Amino acid sequence: MKLGIVSAILDKSDFFELVDVAAENGLDCVEVACWPKGKANRRYAGVTHIDVENLNFKKANELKNYANSKGIEISSLAYYPNLLDEDLEKRQEVIEHLYKVIDASRLMDVNLVTTFIGRMPSKSVTDNLSEVVKVWTPILTYARDKGVKIAIENCPMLFTEDEWPGGQNLFTTPAIWRRIFEVLPFENLGINYDPSHFVWQQIDYIKPLYEFKDKIFHVHYKDIKVYADKLNDVGVMATPLEYMSPKLPGFGDVDWGKYVSALTDIGYTGHTCIEVEDKAFEETYTDVKKSITLSTKYLRNFVI
Repeated sequence: MKLGIVSAILDKSDFFELVDVAAENGLDCVEVACWPKGKANRRYAGVTHIDVENLNFKKANELKNYANSKGIEISSLAYYPNLLDEDLEKRQEVIEHLYKVIDASRLMDVNLVTTFIGRMPSKSVTDNLSEVVKVWTPILTYARDKGVKIAIENCPMLFTEDEWPGGQNLFTTPAIWRRIFEVLPFENLGINYDPSHFVWQQIDYIKPLYEFKDKIFHVHYKDIKVYADKLNDVGVMATPLEYMSPKLPGFGDVDWGKYVSALTDIGYTGHTCIEVEDKAFEETYTDVKKSITLSTKYLRNFVI
């Protein structure tokens, strides 16, 4: 397995400094954020380390060569919007940008895009599934023809009242994964596996690794801390950030030894990226960079 970083936390750095930070920490890869420039609409979104709208062959080679010179691989190009936005104008905008990210992934010889499948928050799972087929069949066909894989992260995108009641990403549980893979039987559709989102949903985050081992295209390392006293006060029907918080790996409730052990069991040898979203390390940009160093040192106990 190769250890890297999700680039979104380094929002004040350009691509070259991003690569430098990864190399200085002895990392192997980066998952590179590719949002439209100036289109941030939530925390950890809107970061543009590769401007796919203006990417050409010459620029792609410049970026690839710089990463190669530092011994850093690009694990995927990342763009995490709501592809099923109920505002159809917004939906079309993000779909059009996703196609550009797919093109850029091919041009960069990365051939993997990490994203969300999206969700209509006010609709049921069944209603969303029919919309998933309509929206995603042409996208996956296009990506397949380009030789590009799509890895969907299992984040519910349900944290505050803004995403209530259903969240903005349907791809949240093993039961729903099975249904999506049934209605979208594409070999280039897989999982960007993040155990932290299962913790607060009270789902076993180890068992699905074995069932879906052939569909795991990319892996995240993000931790979650559930505060029992807060949960006892507000209950599971509250918005999740009322009783839990994202943390650096090792600072939350995920058992990383068991998790990485399971990854070795299934023979996973791909890219695994630290996703930093710990507000305790965001007071200064120096703190942000320190959080990457701390996370890397901790996870090197398991990923060498």
